[in-house]
Amino acid sequence: MTTIVYLHGFRSSPQSVKARLLAGAVAALPPASRPRLEVPALAHEPARAVAAVADWVRAQVGSLDSLTFVGSSLGGYYATHLAERFGVRAVLVNPAVRPYDDLRQYVGVQTNLYTGETFEVLPRHFDELRAMAVARITRPERYLLLARSGDEVLDWRTMAGFYGGAWQQVRGGGTHGYDDIAPDLPALLRFAGVAP
Repeated sequence: MTTIVYLHGFRSSPQSVKARLLAGAVAALPPASRPRLEVPALAHEPARAVAAVADWVRAQVGSLDSLTFVGSSLGGYYATHLAERFGVRAVLVNPAVRPYDDLRQYVGVQTNLYTGETFEVLPRHFDELRAMAVARITRPERYLLLARSGDEVLDWRTMAGFYGGAWQQVRGGGTHGYDDIAPDLPALLRFAGVAP
């Protein structure tokens, strides 16, 4: 059975617009072709978040050939690290490439945009992020980049450069939230190995 693990971004949650749209697209598929979808609530500490996902994969996924990570923003950074670790596919949605630099402005107390939970970003979290950095993706054909040129938080050119050689779809306009992802979900699911 195909398994998709969706990893949300910084200050986000499984209740994000993209996560709900993906869950709806999966639920709408015929039962015979419906993949298993896991959307964990990620811890705010990077090392703990990634370790929990890796533990879940080892315990719950029988064949890694059937696994695809889908990551948005910071979740895209995690998805890239995990895809390289497990040798599987990943779909990156406006992914962070250098969050250990980009998120430094958020040191201190932050609030989850969906749950209202507060948490503290500490300097050691940037060390954890840097420790999981992928210098270069090893098999570009395992990656699909979905990016919007209107991303107001991260530069799509940085994403396109880092994922050079990967399958890429860069659309004009849009926002970092990529809340209009619905038309791209069929391509995402096909890439994950879901039969049309």
